[in-house]
Amino acid sequence: MRKTTISECKEVKPEKAVLIEGLPGVGLVGKIASEYLIKQLNAVKIAELYSPHFPYYVMIDENGKINLLKLEFYYWRNNEENQDLILLTGDCQAQTVEGQYEVAEAILDYAEKKNVRLVITLGGYQKEVRGEPKIFASATSREILKTVVKLGAKSNFSGSPIVGIAGILAGLAKFRGINALCLLAETQGHRPDPRASKSLLNLLSKMLQFKIDFLDLEKEISKYEELEKRIRKIQEQRIVKRRRQKVEDTEKIFYIG
Repeated sequence: MRKTTISECKEVKPEKAVLIEGLPGVGLVGKIASEYLIKQLNAVKIAELYSPHFPYYVMIDENGKINLLKLEFYYWRNNEENQDLILLTGDCQAQTVEGQYEVAEAILDYAEKKNVRLVITLGGYQKEVRGEPKIFASATSREILKTVVKLGAKSNFSGSPIVGIAGILAGLAKFRGINALCLLAETQGHRPDPRASKSLLNLLSKMLQFKIDFLDLEKEISKYEELEKRIRKIQEQRIVKRRRQKVEDTEKIFYIG
């Protein structure tokens, strides 16, 4: 394989569609969001993307089968609104600068064929989180940015870089005449963060007017919060132990003679 390739497994012809990208990144925020959306909407897989710019290893499934790393496109027909969804998730991002651009261009080639009018990229914004994770938005259109700000997002800071596919895909979409929106949820980033993903999905459901059940995601959030409590407790115990040891060491009297 010498270049990025997309293989279709099911042909669809939406009149108008929105492409939502959620690949692995900070806190796996975008990936968790896209995969949860695929599951909840019962979206159908329509294509796979392979690239020589992906990491040089394979994945082994539960049956011992070897699989190349790939991205997957899923399709959901919106019967209530004349705006279908194409959902993009996958195993990884390209590992080189050239690869990021090549993969993004291949995604946009496919998006154009499927009449995509808006590209939405999802990711994490690494920072301390207080309360519910905030969403920071950037867009190629002032109107789109105003729309998501009205729904609760905050306009991203001037000069803030958006690294990886979430930024490159949105930036290149503009040159294709396709509107683009990047949504980044606050996350500490040191572990998978379904709480940040829920914030993204909340905003998307309002913007694109679809319903989603958060019960399974809330269960995952509870698991991670319980894990965080255990980790904090262990860290506190270690701090107390170190303090005690320091006191004991200072109270010792050493004699030389």
